[in-house]
Amino acid sequence: MFTRLTVLARWILLVVLVVPVVAGLIGVVFPALGYFPVLGATTFSFDVFKQLNSVDGLGRMVWLSLFTGLGATLLSIAGAFFLLAASYQTKAFRYLQGLLSPLLALPHAATAIALLFVISPSGIIARLFTASGEGVMVSAGMSKWSFAFPYDELGLSVLFALTLKELPFVVLMAMSVMSQPQLSHKFKSYLAIGASCGYTPIASFMKLVLPLVYRQIRLPLLAVVVFATSNVEIPLILGPNNPSTLSVAVFYWFNHIDLSLRLLGSAAAILQVGVSCLALLTFIFVEKIVSKVASSQRIQGTRTFFDFFIITKAAGIVGLYVVLCGLVVYSVIMHSVAQYWVFPALYPSGLTLLHWQTVLGGMLPPIVNTLLLGVAVSVSSVIIVLLALESELLKPTKSTMTLVLSLALFLPLLVPGVAFLYGLVWLQQIVLASATWFHTFIAHLVYVLPYVFMALAVAYRKFDNRYAMVAQSLGKTPWQVFTHVKLPLLTSPILVAWALGASISFSQYLPTLLASGGTLPTITTEAVASASGNSSRVTAVYLIIQALLPLVAFIIAWWAPTLLVNRKRGENGVLSSVSKESEVLNGK
Repeated sequence: MFTRLTVLARWILLVVLVVPVVAGLIGVVFPALGYFPVLGATTFSFDVFKQLNSVDGLGRMVWLSLFTGLGATLLSIAGAFFLLAASYQTKAFRYLQGLLSPLLALPHAATAIALLFVISPSGIIARLFTASGEGVMVSAGMSKWSFAFPYDELGLSVLFALTLKELPFVVLMAMSVMSQPQLSHKFKSYLAIGASCGYTPIASFMKLVLPLVYRQIRLPLLAVVVFATSNVEIPLILGPNNPSTLSVAVFYWFNHIDLSLRLLGSAAAILQVGVSCLALLTFIFVEKIVSKVASSQRIQGTRTFFDFFIITKAAGIVGLYVVLCGLVVYSVIMHSVAQYWVFPALYPSGLTLLHWQTVLGGMLPPIVNTLLLGVAVSVSSVIIVLLALESELLKPTKSTMTLVLSLALFLPLLVPGVAFLYGLVWLQQIVLASATWFHTFIAHLVYVLPYVFMALAVAYRKFDNRYAMVAQSLGKTPWQVFTHVKLPLLTSPILVAWALGASISFSQYLPTLLASGGTLPTITTEAVASASGNSSRVTAVYLIIQALLPLVAFIIAWWAPTLLVNRKRGENGVLSSVSKESEVLNGK
């Protein structure tokens, strides 16, 4: 019975990952070809694509999407590798994960909003320069750097924000591979061999260790390319508006009051798939060039590898993150309690809790919706993934099925969200149109499941099966082994996967907005809405709450195992003292 349940979970995992994406793509292709019966369009044609081709600034939209997405991916990968090369096998390597993990939990929308408080013409950096007498400010209250930050026509602010957000993901993905026992031992031996041959630690890492690490994280990096080229939240908050990136244009057309523009949005969504594919091909081309250059470097036998350059860049990246985090924390907290803050003062003239009272007065529904969705989606994802991983042991699949499942895991990440979410919503309006919570739950589940699987798969597959074999030799059933042996020993990675899934669900903006039709407010949707309309004080309060929710989830994941262990130790201590007292009373 339990074996059948695990096999069913495997199929549920596959269906949830594939069906919504494929159905969503179909739901976008039909309107793009002119078939949208609700608006009276019942014939297939390419007129919508002709209309899209005539849109002013379309080429600029495509270029902005490619430039910001592909550029941010390449910069984040380079920065991540510099950090790893400079810190590997040093004390700094242990602190790197602690520094970057909170940034990974921060939603993309929160990152963009936080940067507004720092790099805008009236942000804290402009205040610092003006207060220091540098004369940064010019007429009309615009700074000399306002050509770039934010809303610049080149998309530099979007590029900067995407790079800051994706770099921690690349670093932590690489660290998860490097921490695997077998690979870790192999990497250390490679470094020892490199040192014996006279290579510097950085040269040994870049020439011997990095190629192996890169192969392990290549597929997640391709997912980063797709996500960065099709992201909506960051370009919507920081990017140019005329024209915007293609994904933001799709967002506007689908949400326009004129429903006929949904046909244009569908065609643009198909174009977005093509843009992401072009970005992938370009990335692979750059990958080939870098591989050839790296091969020639290894053949030359140089014992160094731009060591000073890598160390200085790594130090600069860490310093940039530390400075930005400090400025963001100060600026956001001060804005949330500022009574009146005149530019260019470095601190407000008075403090008040009025903004907190205003936000918290109407915050209960968004918080409840966010927590319910996050907990439900993350718990469901953990259960499905655990059972699916258990099925690999109880009833292994053929190599073809394993390959299909591996590809399905990255399907929601390799297909742009704007390409299939709108089609999924169109199909949801036909089937179970009133099931808002169910539709939103599925939309979140599609994005959460892949990350939960990646977070749990390594720990589950590395589990020492000797514990299970001992339990089975004592007559325990597979269900008892699963619940009484494996789950308790895997408590820590399970809780981390749960926290990761909850934080991803908390940060979903586009899936929540589309699947619910705007009728299910969450902290993220309210924060983005406040960034475009309300005062900076209210936006700061939303930002703090939005950042705290994922942090609380990870704190629970980090501390819960410790509390459980201490509790068991306390119970064991009480039991031992009671047994000793009974022995004394019995005269033993």
